[in-house]
Amino acid sequence: MYRVIQKFPELEPFAGDIDLRMSRYKDKCYQLLRGRMSLKDFANAHTYYGFHRLPDGWVYREWAPGADQLYLTGDFNGWKWTETPLERLDNGNWELTLPGDTLQKGSRVLTIVRNGDRLTQHVPLYARRVTQDWVTQSWCCEVWDDLEPYPWTDGDFRQEEPPLIYEAHVGMSGEEEKIATYREFADWVLPHVQDAGYNTVQLMAIMEHPFYGSFGYQVSSFFAPSSRFGYPDDLKYLVNRAHEMGIRVLLDVVHSHAVGNTLEGINLFDGTSYQFFHEGPEGDHPAWGTKCFDYNKPEVLHFLLSNLKYWLDEYHFDGFRFDGVTSMLYHDHGLGASFSELAQYFTMNTAVEAVTYLQLANELIRQVKPDALTVAEDMSGMPGMCEPVQDGGIGFDYRLGMGIPDLWIRYVKERRDEDWDLNLIWKEMTFRNAPTVAYVESHDQALVGDKTMMFRFADAAMYTQMNRTCHSEVIDRAMALHKLTRLLTMAAGGSGYLTLMGNEFGHPEWIDFPRPGNGNSFKYCRRQWSLMENRDLKYRALYDFDRDMIRLAKEHRIFDQPYPELRLLNQEDHALAFERGGLLFAFNFSPDRSYADYVIPVGEGRDYALLLCSDDEKYDGYNRVERGPVSAYVPGLSGNHVRLYLPARTALVLAPVRQGGAEA
Repeated sequence: MYRVIQKFPELEPFAGDIDLRMSRYKDKCYQLLRGRMSLKDFANAHTYYGFHRLPDGWVYREWAPGADQLYLTGDFNGWKWTETPLERLDNGNWELTLPGDTLQKGSRVLTIVRNGDRLTQHVPLYARRVTQDWVTQSWCCEVWDDLEPYPWTDGDFRQEEPPLIYEAHVGMSGEEEKIATYREFADWVLPHVQDAGYNTVQLMAIMEHPFYGSFGYQVSSFFAPSSRFGYPDDLKYLVNRAHEMGIRVLLDVVHSHAVGNTLEGINLFDGTSYQFFHEGPEGDHPAWGTKCFDYNKPEVLHFLLSNLKYWLDEYHFDGFRFDGVTSMLYHDHGLGASFSELAQYFTMNTAVEAVTYLQLANELIRQVKPDALTVAEDMSGMPGMCEPVQDGGIGFDYRLGMGIPDLWIRYVKERRDEDWDLNLIWKEMTFRNAPTVAYVESHDQALVGDKTMMFRFADAAMYTQMNRTCHSEVIDRAMALHKLTRLLTMAAGGSGYLTLMGNEFGHPEWIDFPRPGNGNSFKYCRRQWSLMENRDLKYRALYDFDRDMIRLAKEHRIFDQPYPELRLLNQEDHALAFERGGLLFAFNFSPDRSYADYVIPVGEGRDYALLLCSDDEKYDGYNRVERGPVSAYVPGLSGNHVRLYLPARTALVLAPVRQGGAEA
């Protein structure tokens, strides 16, 4: 019996499914490796395919088993399509050797594929730099090499646990109405991340994608960092700079699907629909309009696993957030599924070959970089997602707590504050079967058509009432709830925490990429850092609270305790209190009732000291809570209790006082 079943006895009726999962994994390992190599040795497609320097020229290779002939065209031969053919090798491989300086670094090329009488243009599959002509909008490969290794200085970098993730998009990270660059992000945004206390940056939209507004989730060139933000060495500069600051960098990797484009994508590269993808309807994603990989094909696994190793080795990424895992795991992509019963995870609907790929991916990543971090974007809660592969699991370190932002956004949209169900909120925060990264909102909640949480709380009042001299009912409520929802989510919701760039200070409005519908404007596709830096505005107060909240969690290592311990939940009073990491977290969600001498059970019979109060003046509160020791003795009650003044819409964090002061 695998350990995943011992850990979760409720899975015992599905032991056969776990056995199938593991037998498929072992069979695939044997098929790929034949017992003669490791996954780390296997995942080297990028060192063979693509363009590589030779002592006296270049070699270019592709895998295109369905093609009748391949040619290379480009500025080196005056863009003559069929003048430079590749030679067919075994197993669907093609090769071209070019002498001397026929190609230069930066030479622009395309691959021409002949099937019968038809010739089609394609960006090479393993292109490491792909650029777009801004006049014609067409894409092509720029030949790239790294004969001069990047001067990395991050050899001593060690990752800090747990992940406090700053989700970011390089292109929209500047304040100017333009596409920001890797170097601008490194020089201007990373210091902000460091000051805010986050130890991880999660970069989306790095893998090249033809449509800027896709947020990078419709990938076309899997081995090319997006040229919109600069050159490959600029991305390396960003990662190296982050490591110098003690910040890990995760790549938001998209292996769940691929863009359907043929010129700049991998679709129909050899003329067949099944080179990389399932044939027929199974190869088309019904909701995203993209192509679905056939994870059972060894050549597809070679491509994808090599892609992971490439980003780890070439760019020193510290791990991955895997996008669209739920879509991968189920034949129906999880669309409309409730996942309310265990049987929904272990039926004929489960795409076992995708489970196998994810197991292989996690094992490979550990072999290449043992301290790498992997996070699954899975809303289904697949059992064993974050259990080791050898124990019958899929091998991720964390999954995203996607139900938490869904709950918050639903409550804010559909319920009055006084109707919030604290029992349901607490259940959502604590009901998890795996280490979870909790968050209030990510990019999904901030795109055009939706609103950031602060904008949903305050709406149009943000335009006129965010000056610190102004107090309005709408803004006061928005400020208070912005702080409370974040503190509760971070402290109770998981084993890590995530925020989207700018949301830590309540960035106004949505994210809207340049498109014909908005006049191709960058007005809403940037971050207005000046709002946070202006101490006359309330955004700074939200930032200061978020920074102090993060620092508190790190200093007291609250995530070392896997689950918070509930001390009080009073739905009628809208009050909630729990302990975690030796700290007491107390919340009053009531919009209009403050409580004097509110009694809360605590774990230790010591005086308690106040460490953080959302109502402090520096956080744009009313400053109603005085500093001073709080006794853990309440006359007439057995056990340890504290009596707190708990104002309306306020959260307090306290620690038992040790000799020489509060616990640190």
